Amino acid sequence: MPPKPWTTRASREVYRNKWISVREDLAELPDGRTTIYGVVTMGRAVGVLPFLPDGRVLMVRQYRYVARENQRWEMPTGGIHAHETPEQGAQRELGEEIGYTAGRLTPISTFYSSKSVCDETCYLFLGHDLAPAAALPDETEDLEVAALPFDEVLDLVVRSEIRDAMTVIAVLHAARLHSG
Repeated sequence: MPPKPWTTRASREVYRNKWISVREDLAELPDGRTTIYGVVTMGRAVGVLPFLPDGRVLMVRQYRYVARENQRWEMPTGGIHAHETPEQGAQRELGEEIGYTAGRLTPISTFYSSKSVCDETCYLFLGHDLAPAAALPDETEDLEVAALPFDEVLDLVVRSEIRDAMTVIAVLHAARLHSG
């Protein structure tokens, strides 16, 4: 029998900006006790692992403020706008970050980035049949783009040099699909 759900007794917004909101809920457990529960809502995110015809992957790196680092490669990722489908968000992110669109997007995974405190659903795609598009990065993005051999990217994931969850999951899915 599945665990019984909790009941939200009260909820209040604590903080909001254009990327996230934070709320504090008063939750009642199945046995009647209550607890305070913090929830960070980020909405929906998308990532695309874009393949060139020769099997190399276009990767980006940028300064990541929270991790305080700028040396790790990741695939193009970002938030999905309210009016967009995951596929539309994927194409927009490809254009913004690497200056391409994908002729073919293959969905490979949908997952929760952190189901215990974050309300964010991530949609992952493989991108093929890339065509040049105008790169229009967000105002806070300063990106380096490189084409890396897929085997090198997989090795970076295995060695924990790539730590971005969306990239790790997409690369492992791509490796599984490639070997199967």
